Amino acid sequence: MIVDTDVLVWYLRGNARAAEALAAAGRFRISAVTYMELVQGMRNKDELRHFRTALRAWGTEVLQIDDVISTRAMLYVEQYSLSHGMRLADALIAATAVAHGSRLLTGNNRHYRAIPDLVIEEFRPG
Repeated sequence: MIVDTDVLVWYLRGNARAAEALAAAGRFRISAVTYMELVQGMRNKDELRHFRTALRAWGTEVLQIDDVISTRAMLYVEQYSLSHGMRLADALIAATAVAHGSRLLTGNNRHYRAIPDLVIEEFRPG
């Protein structure tokens, strides 16, 4: 399973349902895009240290963007940016999940529902 940025944001804010969802997921992976989005939102080095410690404790693999993922993301943006508002980060995260044959745990279903080959597992923070 790949975990979307929003679920980890909820976890970092102390949301109990996010903590439960991550525990239930077992070992999960994240896109390099999610990692970068989260780091950009950190307020200080302590938050970054806490996040990196949590990733190590969970055994989380950060999946890098390769040619297959970037090509698929380009296609998603071409197909869905005008009709569904597909944004760059979401296209890359979705392409990562599809390329790795993984489900995507997200609370932002509407960002991804246009993509027919993406399996979404819905997260609700509360």
